Amino acid sequence: MPSPLSRLLPDDRLIRAMSYQSVLSAFAEGVFITGEAVYFTQVVGLSPAQVGLMLTLSLAAAFLFSVPLGRLADRLGTRRSWIHGSLLQAVFFASWFLASGFATALAVLIPLVLAETWARTGRNAYRVQIFPREKRVHATAYLRAARNVGYTLGAAAGAVALALDNLTLIHAVPLFTAAVLLSNAYWIARLPEPPRAAPVTPAAPTGPDAGPAAGPAAGPVAGAARRRDPRAALRNRAFVLLTFLNGVLHTHQVLLTTVIPLWLVTETDAPKVVLAWLYGTNTLMAVALQVAAARGVATVADSLRAQRRGAVCFLASCAIIAVTHETAGWVTVLLMWVGHVTVTGAEIYQSAGEWGLVAELADPERRGEYEGVVNLGSNLGTVWAPAAYTFLAMSWGPAGWAVIAAVILTAAVALHPAARACERHLRRHGLTPGDPRELPEPPELPEPRTAGKGTVPEPSLHDHTG
Repeated sequence: MPSPLSRLLPDDRLIRAMSYQSVLSAFAEGVFITGEAVYFTQVVGLSPAQVGLMLTLSLAAAFLFSVPLGRLADRLGTRRSWIHGSLLQAVFFASWFLASGFATALAVLIPLVLAETWARTGRNAYRVQIFPREKRVHATAYLRAARNVGYTLGAAAGAVALALDNLTLIHAVPLFTAAVLLSNAYWIARLPEPPRAAPVTPAAPTGPDAGPAAGPAAGPVAGAARRRDPRAALRNRAFVLLTFLNGVLHTHQVLLTTVIPLWLVTETDAPKVVLAWLYGTNTLMAVALQVAAARGVATVADSLRAQRRGAVCFLASCAIIAVTHETAGWVTVLLMWVGHVTVTGAEIYQSAGEWGLVAELADPERRGEYEGVVNLGSNLGTVWAPAAYTFLAMSWGPAGWAVIAAVILTAAVALHPAARACERHLRRHGLTPGDPRELPEPPELPEPRTAGKGTVPEPSLHDHTG
């Protein structure tokens, strides 16, 4: 009889295998993240100010190297980059025992964050490459839900280590994380190699998008020049704008983790324990509803529709939370909960829309580089939000919430012409969104065969045909 967990997972064996991998890697990271503040201050010996500076410098390094690491993923292959990045993560997590001050901690953290960025870029590009168009967002939704499960389990394990208040045990946490990440790298190595995108010879552009290179003889030359251009993704200004706007819409996370908790504590009469209820609601919804929110999202139009739904949820949350300044008792608690439900709706719909847009509007020959631009643009779209949203909500009250809503509405409206400009950019280079030429169907993974009362073990998921 299948277990309850098995019934929650899809029939597709590749999605199932990648879901297990997602739980494993998120569990490893979640264990360390839960206790990293204690580790940095009590084991490494850093002050809170040094911790903040170190984290800021590491994020700045990831920001600067996101596109170069994306190009490296294209050069080496997305799966190989994912494997090597994960192995380097394990090495640098194991290196934390060498850190004994600010300089040595920074020497560990910066390469660790760069390895995480490289692995994430390879992973995200691999997901787009390995799945056919109609499965991409659906599969990513399962994997996102699986990562949320992994982070939750990791946080619980990390909380146990902290509760025991044993410094030796806390010392061992990064070593445990490194060991799990080594297992994670082995799991990734068993996944199939993605089919390569066939080089595209652009057809002659026609209509209003036709450029000066139009003509039968210009196509191959233009295509070759484009492939030689090391900054093709950055020069796609429409895509950079698209990722920035996605980052603005992604600021629902700032509401979830920063603004709403501060508002509840300082501006309402709701008891602080309600925060645990809100976080629990968010986790359950993200795990249970992400796949449903992503259902049917495949094309640019589908993705924009999901983004609109996410924006409506975001706007509703701003309106609901704003009125809790004047309410009292159980009315406040109920409205805070409904506001958290709607902002979680913004999270799951916006994520599905973003995955679809990136998959459809990136150059299929440059998946890694475009994922680097996604990291770059998303960071630009969110880095200002914690300070701005906190100031607006805490200083201006309901008027500040109205300004936050106006920012989101503007970004949601601007996203549509940005997506259409990305489509025009692809057509100028002889491509179409979700170009069907880019990938053949991935190889089918055989089901385990039954022999008498036993079963023959499943073959390796690794595709040896390359």
